[in-house]
Order: sequence, then C-alpha cells, then structure tokens
Amino acid sequence: MPYINIKITREGATAEQKAELIRRATRMMVEVLAKDPATTVVVIEEVETDNWGVGGETITVRRKQKKRDE
Repeated sequence: MPYINIKITREGATAEQKAELIRRATRMMVEVLAKDPATTVVVIEEVETDNWGVGGETITVRRKQKKRDE
C-alpha cells in the first residue's frame, strides 16, 4: 500500500487544489510504479509558516522580507 505525504505551508490552498494534488499523486504511482489506486493513500499536511524554516529563517520572516523587497 503506497503512502504519499505532501507537506505544504498553510497559505490558502483550496479544497479543489488539494483534491487535484491527491488525484495527480495517485496517478503518478499508477503510471510509474503500477500501483493500485484503490490502495494508494495520500495525506496532505498543512504547516504554519512559523513552523517551516529555510536557510535559518521561518517562512513567515522570508515572506515578509520578500514583500518589503518588492
């Protein structure tokens, strides 16, 4: 049983967008590894930007800095 975990920042992905991620991830497992879509599990975890860091900074800080630079 394939298990796919998708992590994204919590910044307003719609239910439709998440459903599309689930459909495409499932289809990829079918096409690439010939897995049964009925047993393919996809979980989407939304992480607050304060809890996700890159380059020693939280995504919250990086987004604020990007807005200032624009």
